[in-house]
Amino acid sequence: MEMKHLSPRRVLYDRVLRFLLYFSALLTCTMLVVLIGYIFYRGLPEVSWEMLTTEPSVLRDVIGILPNLINTLALIVGTLLIVLPLGVGAAIYLTEYARSRRVVELIEFATETLTGIPSILYGLVGMLFFVQFLGWGGSIRAGIFTLVIMILPTIVRTTQESLKTVPQAYREAALGLGSGKWHMIRTVVLPSSVDGIVTGCILSIGRIVGESAALLYTAGSASVLVGSLRKLLTTSGGSLTVALYMYTMERGKIATGFAIASILMILTLVINLSAKWLGGKLKRK
Repeated sequence: MEMKHLSPRRVLYDRVLRFLLYFSALLTCTMLVVLIGYIFYRGLPEVSWEMLTTEPSVLRDVIGILPNLINTLALIVGTLLIVLPLGVGAAIYLTEYARSRRVVELIEFATETLTGIPSILYGLVGMLFFVQFLGWGGSIRAGIFTLVIMILPTIVRTTQESLKTVPQAYREAALGLGSGKWHMIRTVVLPSSVDGIVTGCILSIGRIVGESAALLYTAGSASVLVGSLRKLLTTSGGSLTVALYMYTMERGKIATGFAIASILMILTLVINLSAKWLGGKLKRK
């Protein structure tokens, strides 16, 4: 409908709403650019090669975050290796195989509820179960399994919603051509829903990288280099967010905190772009 066919009051209403929409979008983008720019402005000058490649030493007065960087990557990789198969598999079952609608609705309600629980409660549960009950102590392994429990509902819901967007005609066509149930899911449904799976993966990475409360209870805050993967998983280790908290709140090193924040943002951007690129490659295949 053209504007000239509308009443003056309707035209004014439309223009006010359009202005508010554009203003809100501009304000949001401006705040984001200012925030990121300020962090980089304060943090990047403090980043050095020595900081990235050494461990901290009080005796030598060295601020190194290499152990924290390795711990963060171990948490990301370890968590995704466990949570992606579980979350995607659960979503496939709920969407393609589950027969009882009441059970599906109950599980969906549970996952939505778990998504909104504060992370510090997950940390408390992880400390009581993994650290104390199982006797793992404060370790990267305990942090990984705590993050798995915390992120699993997000993966399940995003994947499930993505699977629901695949047209039913695709499934019927594949089955009509003689495909089995699993072959249809693997060759038709999953490739068509890669975008949703990648979105869930990106959301998960963002929550892993930004998590500190739960990891303080489970993974600990140590910043020591270890010699093997097994020792890395079974010993205490602080992530970059934990290191940021320790340097800013416990030691008052604000400049170092901005430097770590800059590294966190760059790391998150690189991993998210890699996930998008990989998702595009899988979708094309």
